[in-house]
Amino acid sequence: AVGRLGPLTAPVLSATKGFEPARHRRMSEVVAERWPDVPVAVLSGPTFAREVARGQPTAAVVASRDDGLAADLQRRLGSREFRLYANRDVVGVEVGGALKNVIALATGIADGLALGENARAALVTRGLAEITRLAVALGGEPATLAGLAGLGDLVLTSTGTLSRNRALGMALAKGQSRDAVEGRTRMIAEGARTVSSALALAARLGVNLPICAEVGAVLFQGKSPGDALAALLGRAARPEDA
Repeated sequence: AVGRLGPLTAPVLSATKGFEPARHRRMSEVVAERWPDVPVAVLSGPTFAREVARGQPTAAVVASRDDGLAADLQRRLGSREFRLYANRDVVGVEVGGALKNVIALATGIADGLALGENARAALVTRGLAEITRLAVALGGEPATLAGLAGLGDLVLTSTGTLSRNRALGMALAKGQSRDAVEGRTRMIAEGARTVSSALALAARLGVNLPICAEVGAVLFQGKSPGDALAALLGRAARPEDA
């Protein structure tokens, strides 16, 4: 869609949580390639649209390497109910917003298999480690992933009742197909489209993403959700920071 747009001089604010499928680029990279002289900012964080529209309290991050642009957007878009925090780490904010959808699929699978709250907490925590590893390999900052665009968005999407990705994971665990679920609900679970890019980037950069790999195996290789979770449980013991 970006390629069909003409010349642009105004700053661009991206609220997209995902990667461009063909070359696995972040949305700010897509914009920068098309309009190299245009300032870019990214909006992300734990934000279910329904609650934002209702004016319920929400906090999010606006990230840009242009400090003036981030401050201006913070002032224009923020409010008492919609608190915006500025950040310069565009990479970390974008990767956090994209990969949390994949981890939410995994937590949904675990919930659908009734594995318990301990399992959910383990997947969220180890999932955050995967997100952080990939973000850092791409040039992001670890601290960003401990904030709203990382941990905050991950917790919301992995546990919230409004999460499309968690709902898809639960449906997969009960034997339903992705196409059937998305056709019935008319809602897109972004994690199903993000996982391929995440794994391609991980392979290119030598980053280990075991949870993402098992989600990909369920979605695209016909692996059963139960076998995928069993594979994670059967991994060799290792240090927590590995």
